[in-house]
Amino acid sequence: MKTAALKSITRLLLLLFLTTGHLVPCCQTIGGNSAYQFVELPNTPQLSALGGINISNLTNDAGLTFNNPSLLREEMHQQLHVSFNSMYAGIKNYHSLFVYHSVKWQTTFGAGVHFIDYGNIAQTDASGNLGGSFHPNDYVAQIAASRRYLNKWFYGATLKFISSNYGIYRSNAIAMDIGVSYFDTSRQLQVSFLIKNGGTQLKKYQGSAADGLPFDVQIGVTKRLANAPIQFSITAHHLHQFDIRYNDTTFNNDNGFDQNSAGKSFTVDKFFRHFIFATQLFLGNRIEVSIAYNYLRRKELNISNTTNGFTGFSLGIGAMFKRMQIRYARSYYQNNTAYNQFGFNIPINGR
Repeated sequence: MKTAALKSITRLLLLLFLTTGHLVPCCQTIGGNSAYQFVELPNTPQLSALGGINISNLTNDAGLTFNNPSLLREEMHQQLHVSFNSMYAGIKNYHSLFVYHSVKWQTTFGAGVHFIDYGNIAQTDASGNLGGSFHPNDYVAQIAASRRYLNKWFYGATLKFISSNYGIYRSNAIAMDIGVSYFDTSRQLQVSFLIKNGGTQLKKYQGSAADGLPFDVQIGVTKRLANAPIQFSITAHHLHQFDIRYNDTTFNNDNGFDQNSAGKSFTVDKFFRHFIFATQLFLGNRIEVSIAYNYLRRKELNISNTTNGFTGFSLGIGAMFKRMQIRYARSYYQNNTAYNQFGFNIPINGR
């Protein structure tokens, strides 16, 4: 039986790679080098509190399934997630997701929208003359499905439509996420593998060449301790490319940074830029506290010759009630500048 299960899982993983293989070459771009970077923003408070990327967390929060379809579970049936994030310069970030489980098809579905509103911006010509205003925005709409395989395996896929509207500059794309999760309830252990944002542009921005999507390959592990109300998560991202350090020669010259750094090895630094570490503490059955450290975020947003405080850290708190989950997160970016995110889950079926 174990041999048959192993063979089946091997076939499944091979199918995932073959399915996405033709999508990968056009999408292998890293931070700042692809279009639609907004799809990498954490869309839920719990995800923000867990460092911005987490695909294996042990939770009943339907919001996390937006980023990994294999986290969809039957227990989330008719759960509605809504969150709001007030970002810098008055930018608003909205997110909503609904989960439905079909007994007939033995499949759990999730449909959601992630919308970013940049507000009204003055439109001027090259001389600075005012010519009205425009209202830029980004959004991704998606539908996902997940099924159980044997007792401990889950697999799922997400199909998403991505759109950007910046006045006369408009573009859209289609993309797919495919994930597999192994969940051992007796050991309170979950391991997930995710291929993210494999796809292509349908419409290019006016006057520009085709852009790649923010493709990513991720692995996550979450373990809850048996004799303590604590669980730990380690998430590795951008596994398809080892060196994800961003080295801008012009910026370094303008700001007096060490130009010889490009010739150094930085093997350890390159390695840890792929990892996010998170911890959650459970206070009874009602309260959970989260804290995480995103090494890549800290290294990229550190400012030379100044204190950087909590840059790269994030924290959050959740309150679990019978008919609602309420969550709050605070993520620290540059010079202790942080943004706050609020969200809640409501079981529409009343359970």
